[in-house]
Amino acid sequence: MAYQAGGQRSAPRPVPESPEAQAYLQDYAAYLEAVPFPSVVLDHRWDVVLSNAAFASLFRDVSPHPTALPSDNFLRFVLFHPDAPSVLGDHEAGWCLPMLAGFAAAVERHGHDHALQTIRRDIAQDPIMEAAYRHGLPHWIRAVGRDAVEHDGAVRPLLHPDPRWGATECRIVGDTPRTLQDLGYTRLTMVLREARPAAASRRARGARRGANHLSVVPSPQD
Repeated sequence: MAYQAGGQRSAPRPVPESPEAQAYLQDYAAYLEAVPFPSVVLDHRWDVVLSNAAFASLFRDVSPHPTALPSDNFLRFVLFHPDAPSVLGDHEAGWCLPMLAGFAAAVERHGHDHALQTIRRDIAQDPIMEAAYRHGLPHWIRAVGRDAVEHDGAVRPLLHPDPRWGATECRIVGDTPRTLQDLGYTRLTMVLREARPAAASRRARGARRGANHLSVVPSPQD
């Protein structure tokens, strides 16, 4: 099982008390490892419960970080890790804003959750991210529609460190069996696709733009 995100990761995340559920997760981990594409199981906090080798390979060049490693908490990685745009193409519209929208929905459902409240405080301490969350996100959702916040079915750019893929695309497939749903988990798989070179190049250039500004937030010089 994965361990908690954050500066200290000495205690494992809570695991289901049921021996049957624990055995299921062990078998599901073996199944997940057989999937050739990056695949991850997340809880409602976006803590990584299970992930496969293809997921680790996608993020293998990500630098160390005390609280935002993709193998610990995927939301924190997308929002706070400086390397996120170097892997997740179209970082703002394709990844950051949909994740913020999902986070807002999770806070509505699980507002008492300490880990979610900690992420909310971290967002509040980042002026750009706070402005995006409070002001840019509602404007973006109105502009693009609610469907844009959904992960399942979305086609999003990736910059894979493996040169066999390089600047490519993935279709995100949400494929969560009932047993995982009952445990409060969600599975996402990034099905890698061949991208047209010109489109991939444009997305790669967009991903290399600085991660210290979101276009939904007015820039200081505006």
